[in-house]
Amino acid sequence: MYLICGTVPRKDLPLTLGEVKFLGPVISLDGVEIPCTQGTAALISTACVTAGYLRLAPPRALLVGDDGTGKGSRFLYDYLIKNLPALSPGVLLLHYMLPVMGLMKKVCESASKTKKRPFMIADAAAMYAAKAAGLAPSFDIFTPDLSEMAFLADPDATHPAYVSRHLFESDASKIPDLVAAAYRHKNAAKMLLVKGSTDYIAADGKIIGTISEPKVPVLEAIGGTGDTISGMAGAFIYGGFRPLDAARVTFLANRMAGKQAGATPATRIREIIEVLPQVFEKHLEEWIKT
Repeated sequence: MYLICGTVPRKDLPLTLGEVKFLGPVISLDGVEIPCTQGTAALISTACVTAGYLRLAPPRALLVGDDGTGKGSRFLYDYLIKNLPALSPGVLLLHYMLPVMGLMKKVCESASKTKKRPFMIADAAAMYAAKAAGLAPSFDIFTPDLSEMAFLADPDATHPAYVSRHLFESDASKIPDLVAAAYRHKNAAKMLLVKGSTDYIAADGKIIGTISEPKVPVLEAIGGTGDTISGMAGAFIYGGFRPLDAARVTFLANRMAGKQAGATPATRIREIIEVLPQVFEKHLEEWIKT
């Protein structure tokens, strides 16, 4: 099972677990439709499309509404703490949820009680909680952007808003230094997928791969193009890809989808997600071989 967990910014969604479907403008979870905009919905949409192309069972999602109070996030944490061993997902992706260090520790403890430990991915606020709680090495993949990479590199910051100024102002050329610092301070997952104008793949404190082609600078201005990285990488892992291969084809596909969609700053993230099957059909076999 590929299980994606997170919150959506609405009050009327109770804690809901079920298979998700990508329906273009929306995703459907147990009859509830959620607009495919940036954030967790964009992540889930990409996971659905990728899993569908690979002829895998649809991902399952555990979602709850949270209007910023954190109440929904706590329901989510509590459910995972109590039920992860029974759910026993093969891939567990944690996304937007209030970063509560104590509760994240309990989630990781619960994950360790599963029959086979899940492959664990964290992005956004879940990544912040994991880093702040000293749990980063327990995760298999983090997917930070440049500012989040600076956060991981700062040994004292508990949230990206509190990153040391000299780190926050770092430019992309400093990413190798930030990667080295994050691993040195034990604030990095086993693998980092660093999203940006050039994408970096890192493991064991070193950059092991970069992707910069095709160049589609406009992707930086479209909300959700980082969320697509997390959802797609999880789907490829779920499909049996080695982590390094999953990372590489994810970055390539994300860029190529932007190019295929003729992306502009006005492009909606679902328009990029919708062309992914065409990208996979044309390029995936070639990418796997190289």
